Amino acid sequence: QVQLVESGGGLVQAGGSLRLSCAASGIIFSIGAMGWYRQTPGKQRELVAIMSSKGSPNYADSVKGRFTISRDNAKNTVYLQMNSLKPEDTAVYYCNANIMTVDFRQSDYWGPGTQVTVSS
Repeated sequence: QVQLVESGGGLVQAGGSLRLSCAASGIIFSIGAMGWYRQTPGKQRELVAIMSSKGSPNYADSVKGRFTISRDNAKNTVYLQMNSLKPEDTAVYYCNANIMTVDFRQSDYWGPGTQVTVSS
């Protein structure tokens, strides 16, 4: 009984910015790493950015310097600030979190995804 819901996707022109949010809710005891992945039709899902529970971030080389991941542990929320967007950033972006529920079961959870489209 855990849900992740993304928001903030949309259509933007190249060079523009978007801010994605993902809030986790449910019978949560604790959350470990949280991150963002993206996938284009016919292409393998790829990691965009992750952040540990202590705040240590890691980024894909393709977005480093343009995207910034952050999280608010008190709100069980992770964010992705995307600047200088490029057409190749177009994809469905998925939120991921490693969560331990109140019955001490730990597993990865995924949001339904949010579409980001960058026009040239």
